Amino acid sequence: MTILRFCVLGDSLAAGVGSSRGEDTLGQRLARRLRAAGHSVRLRVTGVPGARSADLGRQVGAAVRDGVDLALIVIGANDLAGFVSPAAGARQLQEAVARLVRAGARVVVVPAPDLGIVSRVPGAYRSLVSAASGEYARVQAEAASRAGGVVATAGPRLAARFAAEPGLFSADRFHPSSAGYAAIAEALAPEVLAAAADLAA
Repeated sequence: MTILRFCVLGDSLAAGVGSSRGEDTLGQRLARRLRAAGHSVRLRVTGVPGARSADLGRQVGAAVRDGVDLALIVIGANDLAGFVSPAAGARQLQEAVARLVRAGARVVVVPAPDLGIVSRVPGAYRSLVSAASGEYARVQAEAASRAGGVVATAGPRLAARFAAEPGLFSADRFHPSSAGYAAIAEALAPEVLAAAADLAA
C-alpha cells in the first residue's frame, strides 16, 4: 500500500500547543481520520509555536526534502498579533502553497482565526479585532487559492463554537484544549479527506 506522507505546517495550532496529550493534537487526530478512511499515513509536523507566514519557507523546505503528498497549513494568528500586513502575509503564504503544489502535494490551508473571541482581548476592541481577523483570513484565502491550495471553510463556524464553549480553550485561554483540537479536527476532516481522496484517484 502506498504511504500517504502527511505534513502539518504553521504555528502553535499546528504544533498542538494546549493539548494535554500528544495524541490529541491536530496532526494526530487528522492522521487517525485518514487511516480510518483506508490510508496508510506517515505524519510529520513542522509547525512551530510563534511562527508567522514569513517562517513557512523553512518549514516547506523541510517538508519537501522529506517528501510530502498532503499538507495542512495553519497560519495567521501570530501575523495578526504582530501587525504583519495582510498583503505581506498573503504573499508569503502564496509562495509556500505554490512551492508545495510544485512538489506534487495537495495543500489545505486554515487561515487566521478570529482573535476577537479570545478572552484576553478587551471587550471594547473585540469587534475591531474580529474585523481585522476576517480581512486577514479573506486575503489569505485568495492567495492560497491562486497558488492551487484548498481553503478550509470552517473558520466562522469554529469561532462561534469556541466563543460559546469556554472548555474548548486550554488553561492559557488562548490555545485550544484537547477538546478544542477535537472540534477543529472534526471541522477540517472533510477537506483533508477530500484532498487525500484526490491523490488516490
